[in-house]
Amino acid sequence: MIHLYTGDGKGKTTAAVGLAVRAAGSGMRVIFAQFMKGNDTGELHVLQELSNVRILRSQKQFGFYKTLREDQKVELTRIHDGLLEEIIEAVQKRACDMVILDEITYPVNWALIEAARLKELISMVQNCGEGAPELVLTGRNPADFLMDCADYVTQMQEVRHPFQKGIAARKGIEY
Repeated sequence: MIHLYTGDGKGKTTAAVGLAVRAAGSGMRVIFAQFMKGNDTGELHVLQELSNVRILRSQKQFGFYKTLREDQKVELTRIHDGLLEEIIEAVQKRACDMVILDEITYPVNWALIEAARLKELISMVQNCGEGAPELVLTGRNPADFLMDCADYVTQMQEVRHPFQKGIAARKGIEY
């Protein structure tokens, strides 16, 4: 099945991490891939302790999309495409039971990943038959093809957030 956690509310990555922990605790092999993130976040420390969770992400923090120079966009696209190729290889080898593509909607929307290859991955998962990995996607404003392929769509809706009061992101809560 394909899961999509989206919306403007907090909790998309948190939900995906919870699902990764549940799957790993049940003996499943999980790939947790983060896109657009290179900074240290609390969930990584726990996931790294789980022997059946493989973390794929950029080792470099690029900052916000609006601040990226053209050469940084090219470099980040290369990194994202490389992560995607690693994931495709793992799915082809049936080396994973769950694949999480955290924040995948952003590189799709900003052309920082080869969308055609992502569509191939989705099709591969859909056509794997028995033993196909669960595919979990997160991020705001998903492209239509991401909405269309999802079996589960969970919309996180922001009602209130401390940022509205000027409170910055807090370690252990927002990151």
